[in-house]
Amino acid sequence: MYTETKKEEYAVVLDFLLSGKSFSGKSEPIAQLVGEEFFTLLEAIPKQNVILKTGERVYIGKNERDKIALIKQRIGYNDLTQTAKSELPNIIMQIVKSEEQRFVNIFNTAGPLNIREHSLSLLPGIGKKHLDTILKQRSEKKFESFKDILERCELVQDPAKMVAERIIKELQGNERFYLFVKPLIKREQ
Repeated sequence: MYTETKKEEYAVVLDFLLSGKSFSGKSEPIAQLVGEEFFTLLEAIPKQNVILKTGERVYIGKNERDKIALIKQRIGYNDLTQTAKSELPNIIMQIVKSEEQRFVNIFNTAGPLNIREHSLSLLPGIGKKHLDTILKQRSEKKFESFKDILERCELVQDPAKMVAERIIKELQGNERFYLFVKPLIKREQ
């Protein structure tokens, strides 16, 4: 879950525009990034003479950065380039799989949102029967991996894919509840 005070330490490059955006007055390199922990979408300016590759992991924390000079701004899903949008599902899936235990713990600890709705039911493909099976299985023994979830909850599809799809839905905005992403609130100017 996200918090107000914590910031992203690492991000993955979604797109790198060597001469910036075509509609921008400045011709400066721009990288579009997704944070690994809170899935924050960012635009950053790389250090001089640095060429970034799509899928590359970069440090964006408070200490000395090797490739990123400046985090320009937080952006929304609709601000992403077409390339960034097309790369996003694969990169989100890579993050989810590389931090499997973090996301398996969601299945072990998620609770109700209100008296009628459980937070696991927000995951695509989780209906009432799936939810009942997951809750029953986790009460007997905590899940250890995505494979464990699949083996013990027969009707459940790929749990990593469900998590990744939910993260993308949250990044697109307009959700009632957010499990993984801090919603972007655009300020009126």
